[in-house]
Amino acid sequence: MAQTDEAVRVTAGESAPVSARRTSWRQGVWRRGRIIAVVAVLAAVPLALHRLLPNPGNLAGLLETFLPWLGLAVPVLLVAALLRRSATALVALLIPTAVWLAMFGGTLGDRSDGTGELTVVTHNVAAANTDVAGTVKMLIDSGADLVALEELEPSLRPEYERGLAAAYPYRVDGVGSDGLWSKYPVTGGAMAKGPGGEFTATVFRSVVTTPKGQVAVYVGHLDSVRVTFGNGFGAGFRDDSIAAVSAALRAEPLDRVLLMGDLNGSLADRAFDPITEQMTSAHQAVGSGFGFTWPADFPAVRIDHILSKGRLTPADSWLLPTDGSDHRAVAASYRY
Repeated sequence: MAQTDEAVRVTAGESAPVSARRTSWRQGVWRRGRIIAVVAVLAAVPLALHRLLPNPGNLAGLLETFLPWLGLAVPVLLVAALLRRSATALVALLIPTAVWLAMFGGTLGDRSDGTGELTVVTHNVAAANTDVAGTVKMLIDSGADLVALEELEPSLRPEYERGLAAAYPYRVDGVGSDGLWSKYPVTGGAMAKGPGGEFTATVFRSVVTTPKGQVAVYVGHLDSVRVTFGNGFGAGFRDDSIAAVSAALRAEPLDRVLLMGDLNGSLADRAFDPITEQMTSAHQAVGSGFGFTWPADFPAVRIDHILSKGRLTPADSWLLPTDGSDHRAVAASYRY
């Protein structure tokens, strides 16, 4: 009996430190990494509440332009949490992860809705693009009924016109370096204007007569934005154009309306609210993935868009292959 009691005492004496270490470890994984956990929670704030952020120097608009990329904070913080062996940080990371998935998770899948009856393409071909033949072939191979081009180099414009003439016998020249090619008769090409008579600086309006009726087509290249020290996200000229275009769209008498072009901004940017409140982005409705269009070598943001309103139902949206431009061309098909 004495030996047995001694054995019990030895066993208890040896196991006590092990038990204490286990308890200490469990407590440690919840105590460690609290700073990482706080940063993880804060990372969810600009995602969930970006519309409530102040906008000095249009900096909130800049943040909204690259909003999906804020999700990169999650894998960075995940590595830190694992290295720190912090359960608290891992749990906290569920917050920005859930917010990001709620906002962008649906974008990752294919949301196409069958085949449309009217296919359209818009492309900033880039003034520096010298592979006109390659770009023309890509556009024709797309099978589009309407092709809107922006930033046509004047010296190369005749080459585009000759290359596209057979497939697109109808054409209107728009504002500056833009144009619209069509398989169907098209008239117009005048600068778009709002109900008060104000003209947009960079968008023109045409009317395409399709087999199912007329479609008002607005094509343009909004002013570029600049990020400068002291002035922040300089988008004043672009935003003025947005206001004029939105007014013209509200006054549009036809019930089938398209807006295509290089709009120089993400539609998540609050500056585009006057347009997105009345129009549907084909990519947001039926596209797949983020569909970033610029820069072509490593696309980081979608600034080229096709939007519609009225009796046009988006069926599909996709990107065309890369060519000699620094933009990716975008396509969409509609039922109407």
